Amino acid sequence: MGKKITLTVIKADVGGFVGHSEVHPALLEKAQDYLEQNSNGLLIDFYVTHVGDDINLIMTHEKGVDSPDIHSLAWDAFKAATEVAKQLKLYGAGQDLLHDAFSGNIKGMGPGFTEIEFEERPSEPVIVFMADKTEPGAWNYPLYKMFADPFNTIGLVIDPKMHSGFKFEVHDLIQNKKIILSTPEEVYDLLVLIGACGRYCIKAVYSKSGQIAASSTTQKLNFLAGKYVGKDDPALIVRCQSGFPAVGEALEPFSNPHLVSGWMRGSHSGPLMPVSMKESTPTRFDGPPRVVALGFQLNQGKLVGPQDLFADVGFDRAREKANEIADYLRHLGPFEPHRLHLDEMEYTTLPQVMKNLKDRFENID
Repeated sequence: MGKKITLTVIKADVGGFVGHSEVHPALLEKAQDYLEQNSNGLLIDFYVTHVGDDINLIMTHEKGVDSPDIHSLAWDAFKAATEVAKQLKLYGAGQDLLHDAFSGNIKGMGPGFTEIEFEERPSEPVIVFMADKTEPGAWNYPLYKMFADPFNTIGLVIDPKMHSGFKFEVHDLIQNKKIILSTPEEVYDLLVLIGACGRYCIKAVYSKSGQIAASSTTQKLNFLAGKYVGKDDPALIVRCQSGFPAVGEALEPFSNPHLVSGWMRGSHSGPLMPVSMKESTPTRFDGPPRVVALGFQLNQGKLVGPQDLFADVGFDRAREKANEIADYLRHLGPFEPHRLHLDEMEYTTLPQVMKNLKDRFENID
């Protein structure tokens, strides 16, 4: 067996510039400098970037998943960036860091993370998707399209390496349980669950032979904190080509902007707009929700890239459609379905408002 590489993506909002719209360059510079000066041979390579107001650390190493050394390094980088955010009086400085001290693993600490460990193929193209102003369930629709829909991914029909389908690991974020479902034979069972994006999220996708194909962040920040402290702004890693979806097949689901939860105050439905890095600053009603896609070729753990994949003019129509959907939904104002259903508002600021009204309700005769 060859040497295994781990690709780790860890993200956090440690301060917005201005409001919730972007990351100040000084924070990115601080995170970059911290990793350069403190990786101490832990990392093979890394790339510091952002989408909206979230810093994303893309790192490669040989420490495997759930490495305390790697998680601690990321945590300390975010803490260092938080200090800069506080000096600049940025909005929500350190909001995703729910604890004062690192506890050995970043799980439950606030930042979102996803990791995959694998042996590099002769050519190893990967896409790191990063979203802002939405939640982990935002990946359900595109992952289904990529790995289970032959109308999106023709490889499922004509590629012998993909023809047997894939296995989906789905997490129940309320009950903290998971289930593995196999496609195409269990596709209807899969859809029963993943259509409820606020509760069931696709954590990972595997080939029938057990090779990891995709992995997402499934941390629900509001569940961890017990109150609304910001949206989750998830990330997703997808391996491409040679038995997995082609790069174009992995990108194609985003040509039709689907509705996701998040947007303003984490309380509204909106279209997930595929954008270039240059356009990844959500300002209209703190949105609409954005997704960027950075492509890398891995070479012995080195991150060759990135290519800004949604900079393609082929996604111009998707952006136009997303804006039309946004116009329609915004006209609804505080009415559902633009505002989320009440059961999804439990961890927003709405309960505080309802508490003030509860004693004024009277029985109906």
